[in-house]
Amino acid sequence: MPVSIVVGGQFGSEGKGKVALEIARRSKAPVTLVRVGGPNSGHTGYDRAGKKWALRQLPAGCVDRNVDVVFPAGSYINVEVLLNEIEVLHYPRDRVFISPFARIITEQHRAWERDAGLVGSIGSTGSGVGGAVMAAAAREAANFPLESPTAEQHASLQPFIDDISERLRKGLNHENRVIIEGTQGFGLSLLEGGYWPKSTSRSTTAAGALAEAGLSPLDVDDVTMVIRSFPIRVSGDSGPLLNETTWAAIASGARLKADIREYTTVTQKLRRVGHFDVDLVKRACLVNRPRRLVLNHLDYIGPVADLKNSTSALSRFVADVESWIDKSPDWLGFDGLGVVENFKSCTWNV
Repeated sequence: MPVSIVVGGQFGSEGKGKVALEIARRSKAPVTLVRVGGPNSGHTGYDRAGKKWALRQLPAGCVDRNVDVVFPAGSYINVEVLLNEIEVLHYPRDRVFISPFARIITEQHRAWERDAGLVGSIGSTGSGVGGAVMAAAAREAANFPLESPTAEQHASLQPFIDDISERLRKGLNHENRVIIEGTQGFGLSLLEGGYWPKSTSRSTTAAGALAEAGLSPLDVDDVTMVIRSFPIRVSGDSGPLLNETTWAAIASGARLKADIREYTTVTQKLRRVGHFDVDLVKRACLVNRPRRLVLNHLDYIGPVADLKNSTSALSRFVADVESWIDKSPDWLGFDGLGVVENFKSCTWNV
């Protein structure tokens, strides 16, 4: 069945949003974008007019405004952020569908994270997703202080409430393409990432995203894992980052004159950056078993023209990655122009 899952193989910000958008654009069938997780990370996409959209709640794969957008039961919604993004993007409201069982993030959840010290101790964005996850798992326990409201209980979301399981199944039965846009990256996964407690509050693997979407493993024909040339972590005490370096050192190595420093979408703090961690990506491949691998941010190594030169630093790096992880990247991404472009041709047809 035609389900694509897009996940990150490092610590997030690998470019999952633009890859989901690329898959949507290449699909010959109607597309439904499923957004799992919550607004604790930003996804960026450029629409066909070249305008950049940094979204926290809507999936970046929807910026062309021509796909159905689904929030399944395994999603966590900041209502204010969602409604604002729908308005700013001028997204067709009749193409947004929300499960009645999706969870609502409240100010109570955000305050709990601040009071718990998670923002400082693990580099949390303080968006309330962790609090919302805890509240849902507590199941209204008498000794846990947080409530867990659902989407069907929120008046502003009533026009969007729908039977998501039935909607997705009908689409799949008609061979429509469903794309699950995962959040964050493998190294942040609560269960498998290996960096607990410096992790997020959910499983960020393909299997975890599929479970949150409420679909069967038998539906999946594509797992796409996205990695980047230099992995990042958020600022502060966010956990280990192998061979940490600086943005200035990367720019110098690639002879880049532009300021390439990256800042987090949610908190606008300077990201930490490190050299390629082979072991992390190999573990991510073992757990996610991607059918397609996307290697992004290659302009931090060299310009796309250098791919024509087998002795260039860029060509050597791509060859090294293939040798290190025993898997060839299917698509190559260059972000210098801020658009999805210069991917290697992929024979698999979505």
